[in-house]
Amino acid sequence: MARYRGPVEKIERRLGVSLNLKGERRLAGKSAIEKRPYAPGQHGQRRTKISEYGLQLREKQKARYMYGVSEKQCVRTYKEASRRAGNTGENFIALLESRLDNVVYRMGFATTRRLARQIVNHGHILLNGEPANVPSILLKAGAKVAVKERLKTNPQIQRAIELTNQTGLPPWIDVDREKLEGIFSRVPDRAELNLPIEERLIIELYSK
Repeated sequence: MARYRGPVEKIERRLGVSLNLKGERRLAGKSAIEKRPYAPGQHGQRRTKISEYGLQLREKQKARYMYGVSEKQCVRTYKEASRRAGNTGENFIALLESRLDNVVYRMGFATTRRLARQIVNHGHILLNGEPANVPSILLKAGAKVAVKERLKTNPQIQRAIELTNQTGLPPWIDVDREKLEGIFSRVPDRAELNLPIEERLIIELYSK
């Protein structure tokens, strides 16, 4: 399945939760789900009973759209999570959080993960001093991420940095806002992540 490129706020309304797909609009209180908290379409306000499978599928779709991964990447992430020691659900989220595009977003270099992925794809990011243009690269603790010199004055990146004054930065990331570089200090614990996702249901779906 190809990556979704349509109107993202319709996805949030369909899934019934904000996935931070529209950074500035959400912070300004203008997100569509706040104005119309029901599914899009003429039958969007109907109440429907969701099956167990439907609940599992919805949680998987939340993770997919939030982190911007394809179905193939999601399955691969699950398989890697199940191979690792510990709780598979927590491993699953930890792997998604360790992706380069997500770390660029968490560091405040982009207002959304979609924009962060675009910045990485276009070769504007240095990873440990070397060019990196693959958004799915998994970072290890201590990895250094920096914006290339030619993009440091880009208005979108400067605006994203300004917004971190409002949103704050997570404790597992250390960022120098002047140099536009940061350190991925560690993989976050699940308890530190305020995510509208029940990863347990995703694992149940894939483990069938």
